Amino acid sequence: MAPAVPLALLALLAPGLAVAPGCDYPAHRWCSSRDVAAACQVESRCPSLPHPAAAPVQLSLYYESLCPACREFLVTKLFSTWLLLPEEMLNITLVPYGNAQERNVSGKLDFECQHGPEECLGNMMEACLMHEAKNFSTYFPVIFCLESGSSVTKNLEACLQIYAPEVDSGRVTACVQGDTGVALMHHNAQVTEALDPPHQYVPWITVNGKHTDELQAQAEASLLGLVCHLYQGEKPEACGGSKAPKFPSGCRR
Repeated sequence: MAPAVPLALLALLAPGLAVAPGCDYPAHRWCSSRDVAAACQVESRCPSLPHPAAAPVQLSLYYESLCPACREFLVTKLFSTWLLLPEEMLNITLVPYGNAQERNVSGKLDFECQHGPEECLGNMMEACLMHEAKNFSTYFPVIFCLESGSSVTKNLEACLQIYAPEVDSGRVTACVQGDTGVALMHHNAQVTEALDPPHQYVPWITVNGKHTDELQAQAEASLLGLVCHLYQGEKPEACGGSKAPKFPSGCRR
């Protein structure tokens, strides 16, 4: 079998040659970019082209701030998995609301939470923290600190000093005490109630927009292994395999 003709040589031999209709590029430019190679249908002959980045695995956690199973999953599985994997591999959305109920009392929204008013406060604090910090890598370590500590609602100042000193605790408090906090919780209520299938317990996990019993079980058993399996890009060293025990039963309605 004759060896393939290098494209550089082909460019010298036939500088005006185009290999596909609509390819208006000279041969020496066919491998200059992925778009050009695709237009000229020579991608397989351009080994130096960078591979397109794989989409991150999308994981959403619907939880309650005081639910024991939620706290354990967030602290021991989700946070550690996030630390181990590169940023482009896993995209996490946190929705603190869970089994709460939204009510209209005399024209004002009010919330009743499964573990009492303290949980409603914790949910709103974390929602306001996300709103004020904006960057996930800034607020997730603070939420980890709150959820792993002795009190979710009383350690905000200390957790901010350790993990995000640039975030003003006063702004988070003002959000909790004002209309913004209520609006954020209303949004979380709508997002949670729109789940399909409807959530039956928390923590409730969706992966790439889907929830199944199998995905939930896999995420609770080995979240790192699940994300590594689903990610279509180059696997990091952390994806060597991970096994973990099942978590406690979730907080059902």
